[in-house]
Amino acid sequence: MNYIETLDYLFSSMPSFQQVGGDAYKPGLERIAEFCRVIGNPQRSYFVIHIAGTNGKGSVSNMLAAVLQQAGYQTGLFTSPHLTDFRERIRVNGEMISKQKVVNFVDRYKAEMERLQLSFFEMTTAMAFDYFAQSDVEVAVIETGLGGRLDATNIVQPLISVITNIGLEHTEYLGDSLPKIAREKGGIIKKCTPVVVGEKNSNYNLVLEEIANDQRSEIIYAPEAFSLGECGFEGDKQVITMTRNRDGYPYQLRLDLLGEYQRQNLVTVATVLDKLHEATPLSISRRAFVEGVREVSKLTSFRGRWYQLSQEPLVVCDTGHNEHGIAEVARQLKARTNSGKLLCVMGFCGDKEFDKMVALMPQDAHYIFTQASIRRAASLDKIAEVATALSLDFELAETVAEAIAKAKLQLTTDDMLFIGGSTFVVAEVLDL
Repeated sequence: MNYIETLDYLFSSMPSFQQVGGDAYKPGLERIAEFCRVIGNPQRSYFVIHIAGTNGKGSVSNMLAAVLQQAGYQTGLFTSPHLTDFRERIRVNGEMISKQKVVNFVDRYKAEMERLQLSFFEMTTAMAFDYFAQSDVEVAVIETGLGGRLDATNIVQPLISVITNIGLEHTEYLGDSLPKIAREKGGIIKKCTPVVVGEKNSNYNLVLEEIANDQRSEIIYAPEAFSLGECGFEGDKQVITMTRNRDGYPYQLRLDLLGEYQRQNLVTVATVLDKLHEATPLSISRRAFVEGVREVSKLTSFRGRWYQLSQEPLVVCDTGHNEHGIAEVARQLKARTNSGKLLCVMGFCGDKEFDKMVALMPQDAHYIFTQASIRRAASLDKIAEVATALSLDFELAETVAEAIAKAKLQLTTDDMLFIGGSTFVVAEVLDL
């Protein structure tokens, strides 16, 4: 098979959650564990940082990978979903896995994958583990797909675990309350292995602390380890000051990710790096930290989080796709300083509570609601019902391309266009 045929095979025989939602979800570690034994347990060949969370895990993963690269380590990065190219999921030092490596892996293990009836995500996880071992990776940053306890990535034995935050998501699989979801995501906490938690929240702290105590693992809350100081913008960077609380050590950092919510993610990253430097074989200098976060997008090719497509007019896209994520996006939109009007091109997945997401968005914007070309897309009729009930100023567009065309006709240089609501809407815009 060539590369296109290989992708067709993977997406047709092993549907992805990205494409079809819950029909692709296959919890449990038995299949991935057996398959990794067949291919030689490559995940044991390098140090691992394992990351779960409702929001921010992609940003935290990319920041950590950028800093580790600047520290001189051969760094693997496994994230999901992809935006425009399947190979975005698997990178070494910012470079995507080659098409030939994808083809070779499937050709070699196709029969075994079919025998074990691997899900798309299980296959992708194993491919990443194998490619990192082939590439002499020293440290791999591994992001969970869904949940944690039964996620295919959870066969790793990490140096440190990270839980960015916990919100209500995928409740049909993870539980219908924050404590239940915390128990699933807390399943990545391993025996005698420290865990960094990005947010402190009385709704789920006790659950995570109970799991950590059972595993005899130290739990570190990032906001207790580092404190944010003055923050602002300077050109194409955020300027962020923070203090390490244990000794008052100050940091002034320039971050190339422009979402204001990245400030809390950066506190999480700082806490993880500090613990890695102090308590593991990894050595991460202050210089590597400063230079890594300054060039995250360049070092890891990270896109989609408050990602600026244009300056005049200001066009920003963001892949926040649940209530927790949209709340942060909405906060920054409401604080915008541009003098013109705000237009929003948005679409949603039908399996999300998009009514709650839309309710968080600014009332003074003009909305163009659309749907991505995927089976999971929320129907325009249902979105229109929500928008009408909220008395929003809106119109509809059958496709993302049509929505963008409509927005362009209305934009002036003083205006702002926001694109989001769904990873898939953003992906289609980036393809355009």
